[in-house]
Amino acid sequence: MPRPMHFEIPVDDANRAAAFYQQAFGWEIQQWEGAPYWLVTSGPDEEPGINGALGPRGENFMAPMFVIAVDDIEAAMKTAERAGAKIVVDKSPIPGVGWSAYFTDTEGNQMGLFQDDTSVTMD
Repeated sequence: MPRPMHFEIPVDDANRAAAFYQQAFGWEIQQWEGAPYWLVTSGPDEEPGINGALGPRGENFMAPMFVIAVDDIEAAMKTAERAGAKIVVDKSPIPGVGWSAYFTDTEGNQMGLFQDDTSVTMD
């Protein structure tokens, strides 16, 4: 069953946001090399919870969201659409990591989908 595996928080000022979350919750935050994206470690892997990221607020990134892990991103996109979702960012590669896509649910909430695949390249 697909489960939330990652969160994303849109920010206007990454340094300010990182300082807040580090001070307020002790989260470890580190910029992903070469990208305007900051990885968040919210706790040890052996404890319950998920890690996430901070990213620049934009047209398709306006509110905090969950990213849901799926085995087949294309099938998950089709299933979500049949249930009433609107795909807002089509399947996109994350080199060396996997595939991502974003949708809006029937209530207007944006969520992400992620398929693990370390063989992904930008080709």
